[in-house]
Amino acid sequence: MKQVITLVCTECKRRNYTTTREKKTPSLSLKKYCRFCRKHILHKEK
Repeated sequence: MKQVITLVCTECKRRNYTTTREKKTPSLSLKKYCRFCRKHILHKEK
């Protein structure tokens, strides 16, 4: 089963993206573009 999650920027703490992941997998971290910081930064699951 899939679950909808929100990705939060590690620098400015803003919620920028939503995505899905399997419930069985561990927490998700992706390097995505933050439009507020204007650079690519690690985004973690909220």
